[in-house]
Amino acid sequence: MPEKPKLLITRRLRDAVQARAARDYHVVTNDDDHVFTRAELIEKCGQVDAVLPCHSEHFSADVIAELPKSLKIIANHSVGVDHVDLTAAKEAGIVVTNTPDVLSDATAEIAMLCMLGASRRGAEGDAMVRAGKWDFWSPAFMVGRQVTGKRFGVLGMGRVGQVAAERARGFGMEVHYHNRKPLPDHLAKGAIFHETIEDLFAHSDVLSLHCPSTPETKGIINSKTIAMLPDRAILVNTARGNLVDEDALVSALESGKLFAAGLDVFCNEPGGNQRISALNNVFLLPHIGSATEETRDAMGFRALDNLDAYFQGKEPGDRVA
Repeated sequence: MPEKPKLLITRRLRDAVQARAARDYHVVTNDDDHVFTRAELIEKCGQVDAVLPCHSEHFSADVIAELPKSLKIIANHSVGVDHVDLTAAKEAGIVVTNTPDVLSDATAEIAMLCMLGASRRGAEGDAMVRAGKWDFWSPAFMVGRQVTGKRFGVLGMGRVGQVAAERARGFGMEVHYHNRKPLPDHLAKGAIFHETIEDLFAHSDVLSLHCPSTPETKGIINSKTIAMLPDRAILVNTARGNLVDEDALVSALESGKLFAAGLDVFCNEPGGNQRISALNNVFLLPHIGSATEETRDAMGFRALDNLDAYFQGKEPGDRVA
C-alpha cells in the first residue's frame, strides 16, 4: 500500500473531522490549539505534504517563499482566503482550496442575530438583567428600532448574502443589494439591484456586509460611505473586520448617525476593539458565524474532500489557486 500523505492540521477541529483525517493521513496536530508563530508555521509545513489551516494562519507571500517544495496543497478550513496570498501560492505551485456552500446558513443566522441584537438593544438589556439593575419599567424604557418593514441592504450578494436576504424577507423586510453584476431573477427573488454602493447605502435602513476582503473592499465602510446611509441606520458585519474603518464606526455610533451596529468580526482578532466595546449601542460576538456543530463538521469534511481528491490525482472541487 502507498504511504499515507503527511498532513498538518493547524488548529483543533471537531472530533469526527480529526478521526477521519487520522484514518486517511499521517497527521501532525496542534495539541494545545495555540496560534502558530510565523516560524512555527514554516517549520511545521516543512514536515508535511499538505496543510489544513484556518483563517488564523497567514500564508503571506514571504511565508510562502520559505515553504518547501514538498508542500503541495493548502486546504483551507474556511470560505474566505484573504489569509493566503493566492498569487504567491500559484507561482510556488501550491494548490489552494476553500470550503464554500456549507456555512451559508450558519453565518446568515448570525447576521440576523447581530441585526436583532443591535436593533433591539440586546447586549444592553442582557447586561442590565445579569447585573441586577433591572428595577424600572415604562413605555419609554429600552426602546429600540423595529426591523419589520425596513429596507435590508446586502453588500455582496453571494451565497451567504442570498441566505441572509431570505431570512430578512421572513421579517417582512424589503431587500436591496449591490454586486458586481445583477443576479438572475431566480436567485434575486425580487431583491432590488443597485449599480453603485452610493445608491445601495441610501436605500439601506440595515446594511449587512457579505463581501470578501479584497484590496478594493478593505475599509469600504468609512466616514464617507457611512454618511451615505440614512440617519439612524444599523450596520451588520459578519464578513471580515477590515471592511470597516473602526474609528469612523465609533464616531458614527457616538454621534447617533448610526443607531447601532451588530458585529461578529473585527480588525483585531482575537480581542476586538475596546473603543467599540465601551459603547452601549453595539451587539458584539467573537467571530462565531460558522460555529455550529453541523457547520464545523461540514467545513472539516469539505476540506478533507479537497485533500482526498488532490491525492487521488483528481481536481479538487473547491480549488481557488
